[in-house]
Amino acid sequence: MFDVFGSVKGLLKLDSVNIDNNIFRLHYKATVIVLIAFSLVVTSRQYIGDPIDCIVEGVPGNVMDTYCWIHSTFTIPNRMASETVGKDVPHPGVRPQQEGDQVKYHKYYQWVCFVLFFQALLFYIPRYLWKTWEAGKMKMLVLDLNCPIIAEETKNERKKLLVDYFASNLHNHNFYAIRFFICEVLNFINVIGQIYFVDFFLGGEFTTYGRDVISMTEMEPEDRVDPMAKVFPKVTKCTFHKFGPSGTTTRIDGLCVLPLNIVNEKIYVFLWFWFILLAVVSGLALLYRLAVVLGSQARMYLLRAQARLAPRNEVELVARKCQIGDWFVLLLLGKNIDPLVYKELICDLARRFEGKEPV
Repeated sequence: MFDVFGSVKGLLKLDSVNIDNNIFRLHYKATVIVLIAFSLVVTSRQYIGDPIDCIVEGVPGNVMDTYCWIHSTFTIPNRMASETVGKDVPHPGVRPQQEGDQVKYHKYYQWVCFVLFFQALLFYIPRYLWKTWEAGKMKMLVLDLNCPIIAEETKNERKKLLVDYFASNLHNHNFYAIRFFICEVLNFINVIGQIYFVDFFLGGEFTTYGRDVISMTEMEPEDRVDPMAKVFPKVTKCTFHKFGPSGTTTRIDGLCVLPLNIVNEKIYVFLWFWFILLAVVSGLALLYRLAVVLGSQARMYLLRAQARLAPRNEVELVARKCQIGDWFVLLLLGKNIDPLVYKELICDLARRFEGKEPV
């Protein structure tokens, strides 16, 4: 099983320079790892058995398995609530088809591994855009000042380079920040879009999937209709047609067991809760971002919290001089360089802005 997850180990490595925030990383790191891991688990049939096994007379088992996997299986779900398993029907949704019955075909389980991988790619797109737009700017600005052990002369030289850079490029970082904010909006749009995409993929069952599972646990055992069995049935029907001895078409009904759906149902229960949590957290992050963009006072408080070792009056002076882009770059620098060096940087910037040092 360790071989299955070996290919996602690269996503676990930490970046040497931080160019985003924790909520952003939930999208491109945590969610991508989860989706790729699920895709690999579903793909690795050798670890979880055959994806389908069909019971039928008159047709070789391997032929029936292949046919039903390709052409899909079906259930008759409209009477599931009123039928008793073991008495009225052998399995939920499996019974003789009658006139007026609604037949539900289950073909999406063939595509689960591909869809999960495609979703992982979609979650990584905002990160890819931001890395492309960012183009290593923060790594160049850090100048190895994230190392706590550095020669005093080298530290002062690189710190002066940073101060000179800010003095000459003040108010030129707004586009840099706006691009990051666009990627944050894309993250939120993506997770909302993915909820509805999965709902479409599962035949309109996903938006209420997790809620239905919770509701089922609160019901009496005899009244329960498992929503997971409705979306991912473990036993289904399959119809095979072949020529009989006289040349007429013979209809053969088979009973198919789908062990893969035991995994699929758990995956999508987890994804329902994860996507809802991610959507809520991302929505709150956008409200926070809006407050930061519109409120200079909020930016001042955040910069003061980041540069807590620097004198308050000097932090406030720097905050007043900075526009949203300058503030954003300073905040990222604070995440990447040593706190003591960051304190000295803020103090030097304050003195430069006051005119105590030549610009």
